[in-house]
Amino acid sequence: MRILLHTCCGPCALYPLRTLRTAGHGVTGFFYNHNIHPYQEYLRRRDAVLQMAELEALPLIMRDEYDLEEFLANVAPQPDKRCSYCYASRLRATAEAAASEGFDAFSASLLYSRYQRHDEIRELGEQIGKELGVAFYYQDFRPGWQEGIRLSKELGLYRQQYCGCIYSEKERYLPKASKI
Repeated sequence: MRILLHTCCGPCALYPLRTLRTAGHGVTGFFYNHNIHPYQEYLRRRDAVLQMAELEALPLIMRDEYDLEEFLANVAPQPDKRCSYCYASRLRATAEAAASEGFDAFSASLLYSRYQRHDEIRELGEQIGKELGVAFYYQDFRPGWQEGIRLSKELGLYRQQYCGCIYSEKERYLPKASKI
């Protein structure tokens, strides 16, 4: 099966990529992460994906768009629902690219993270896939969490400290006492 894998970052894509290849799938990466903040962080993650793709001989489709304003316009009214928008917008972009480029399925490296909502990602992926006529490939890659960390360190990839958006950056770095 030819799978287009949404690649949120280099470290999170390693384990899913290797797992899918071991299962005999052809994998192409898809980079589209308009939600990353600040811009310097976006660049670090983009560059880490490019580095990982080169090291892993991963074909990569780049949608190199930093659109913080669009992201904020869609999540600012309800920041607690930001992850749903973030998942849906990136999965939709991946599915559109998969459909237009003739892939058999699409998936996401988000399924590697133990911090993401797998049920919601799966539901959205399947719904979007049905709308666009391309299958969503679900696999729980969380069992490879430690392996992915080890691999990314061995390869010297930049490892981010928060999910990506301005809200997750605040949650990560704001001292706990200040959150009251």
